[in-house]
Amino acid sequence: MVASARDAFRRLWAASAISSFGTALTAVALPVLVVQVLEASPVQVGIVAAAQFVPYAVLGLIAGVYVDRWRRKRVLVWASAGRAVALCLIPLLWIIDALDISVLVVLLLMFGSLQVFAFAASQSLLPRVVTRDRLLVANTRIDQTDAAAQTAGPALGGGLVGLLGAPLAILVDAVSYLVEAVLISTLRVDEPPPGERGRRNFVHEAREGLAWTCRHRTLAPLSVSTHVWFVANAAAFTVLALFALRELDVTPFVYGLLFAAAGIAMLAGASAAPWSGRLLGAGRTIIAARIAYPLAWAPVAVIAATGVGDSIAIVGLFVAMTLQGIVAGIENPHEMGYRQAVTPDGILGRVSATIRSANRSMAALGALLGGITVAAVGVAPAFVGVVVVFAIAALIAGFSPLRSANHDDSAEPSEGWNGT
Repeated sequence: MVASARDAFRRLWAASAISSFGTALTAVALPVLVVQVLEASPVQVGIVAAAQFVPYAVLGLIAGVYVDRWRRKRVLVWASAGRAVALCLIPLLWIIDALDISVLVVLLLMFGSLQVFAFAASQSLLPRVVTRDRLLVANTRIDQTDAAAQTAGPALGGGLVGLLGAPLAILVDAVSYLVEAVLISTLRVDEPPPGERGRRNFVHEAREGLAWTCRHRTLAPLSVSTHVWFVANAAAFTVLALFALRELDVTPFVYGLLFAAAGIAMLAGASAAPWSGRLLGAGRTIIAARIAYPLAWAPVAVIAATGVGDSIAIVGLFVAMTLQGIVAGIENPHEMGYRQAVTPDGILGRVSATIRSANRSMAALGALLGGITVAAVGVAPAFVGVVVVFAIAALIAGFSPLRSANHDDSAEPSEGWNGT
């Protein structure tokens, strides 16, 4: 039983790592496609960024209910295959000269809709594969490989964009999702048949996930802080793309290296996550990370406002991305592991989808606000706004019961590999 569960985790882990590599590549290729190939305006850049998150607002609660009704492995397989198709259409339409901003937005809405179901399923499937006392370790391993992918992926992405062009480079991400679908399809995991989950009123089921999230003593303030954080983070990367690719005129390769630096830092941070948990506990680790985000972006706001030389500005961006990567690597395993530990398995899909839905809705808002702010008042004020919103997220977490939260606050035992 332990051996088969360990094999299941390894397959899930490998699938996550491969798709993370492709996603890291697209993180470079997509902004280059929008800003330089399609020559989008700042507002259009914000709209494209928001399009990836809008489906969460529309489908988040729906996905949560159905993921708790359906077999989560099957949802992941079909969602991965569908995302591959959506990404494949981008270069194909570009080749026949049929790709513009409006078409790209439609494809990203399709991709984002499948992403909603995929995330709810993956977050809910992991506690069926590993025991709840090993969730921090499992999430740390997944985040470490994700960070490794984000180290190599952007650098390779920048090179591929320069060699093949942004649209064709996105094909690599499409292939990664096909590989993920194949790996997940071979996964052996014990899931209750759909009939055993029960069939109740849809609205009632959706309310259960929402109520658990909103009424939980520590999960509620953590969720609110995370929602605000997503506004700041999405705005930050929207403004970053415009600042780096348009005002500083960096090459796709250098732009990819920015994300590679964040990936290296994230790997280091994820490696330190268990140590920080032992030292501070889950809640205090998350709070400390939230405090670090505005500190990372404040120098960038100063650089953009003072108009220093391009070389100094680029160095400042590398410093900000490095610090962002470190704290994200430390924080994310604790946030994911804590949420999975305190939420009963029967509603984990709905709780994950509820939180993810709100997070991505706030990200869509942040991306739009970032583009609109740059168009209205410029890059420097937009970065100042980013720092302020990051600080608000830190204050919400810091003045909450999250300070005493830890992974020992487990909701229930679960079956699966215990990591031994």
